[in-house]
Amino acid sequence: MIKLSIVIPCYNEAQTLEKCLKRVIDIKNDNMLLEIIIVDDCSTDNSFQIAKNLSNKYPEILIFRHEQNQGKGAALRTGIQNATGDYVVIQDADLEYNPNDLKKLLTPLIENEADVVLGSRFLTGEPHRVLYFWHYMGNKFLTLLSNMFSDLNLTDMECCYKMFRRDIIEKIKMEENRFGIEPELVAKIAKLRPRIFEVGISYTGRTYEEGKKIGVKDGFRALYCIFHYNLPHAPLILQFLVYTLIELSSTFLNASIFIFLDLIGLNINLNIPLSYLFTGIFNYFICIAILFRHKIKWSTQNEIIIYSFVILIGLIVDFGITKILIAYNYDLYSSKGLSYFSGLFFNFWLRRYLVFPSIAVGPWKAQVHK
Repeated sequence: MIKLSIVIPCYNEAQTLEKCLKRVIDIKNDNMLLEIIIVDDCSTDNSFQIAKNLSNKYPEILIFRHEQNQGKGAALRTGIQNATGDYVVIQDADLEYNPNDLKKLLTPLIENEADVVLGSRFLTGEPHRVLYFWHYMGNKFLTLLSNMFSDLNLTDMECCYKMFRRDIIEKIKMEENRFGIEPELVAKIAKLRPRIFEVGISYTGRTYEEGKKIGVKDGFRALYCIFHYNLPHAPLILQFLVYTLIELSSTFLNASIFIFLDLIGLNINLNIPLSYLFTGIFNYFICIAILFRHKIKWSTQNEIIIYSFVILIGLIVDFGITKILIAYNYDLYSSKGLSYFSGLFFNFWLRRYLVFPSIAVGPWKAQVHK
């Protein structure tokens, strides 16, 4: 006998909720207990009342309600925190996904072949409704990008059906409130490196007129989440490529400040260190926000001291190369540009392995590894 916790985030799904729940309850059998956790995310229709009526009829159904609308990710956090089953799965409250497919997802877990099983709308011979071409292309692009940075080979990163052993999902600290929860979960699953399976499922998509909620801004948020949650642990070559983009933006800022200070007549011996200092501060915050770590904390002086040392060494190198090139008759701006680019590899390696090491110590350890 196993117990399956099915977490259903719900927001204004009055038209489909009852039918969805009955389909979920129908998968119960003599070898499986169900725990159906509905999290109503402050629906403005009568979804919550429908859920309450059904919970009075079916003891398997538990209901939680948010007093303010927070999004799918927030609803999942509430549901998963209250799950007690051996396995936990996400089920949308609409009729796009068929709960009968949950049995297929369970098989690799029950047979102890997998720790996490993800559904795929593309890895299947099952029927699926034909809808939006550009949604399909956007999904494939986001999946490809997610795979590049997570080093997985999934076919459908955005699929709702994600099933976990409960001890696995309890290790994941979920942060996203809206649909960014999908790429966030995949990134954090990849970091844990459990045994992951993918199972083909059927799919009956719906149109916006029928209640579909995900939009263009969620696509951009998914891009952000792929970078934000994967990059600190992405393959080194990808980290270097992203750092190169950061360095290019830093170079533009450095050059802009340098030209401005030069135009107002500041002495070059002050101009070079000042422009480099402002650029170093900018680079530090961008590296933390995008590349090396999710959050910044000033709870230790070590990182600030080490980073300041790296900036100082970089400043000496930058200043020295600039002065040497000028002495060899290069013009001022060419000398400055060449000196800054020469520090690209130097800056990346020192930041990656000295300032922001992959294995953090002290108060940041939990944040880096979750």
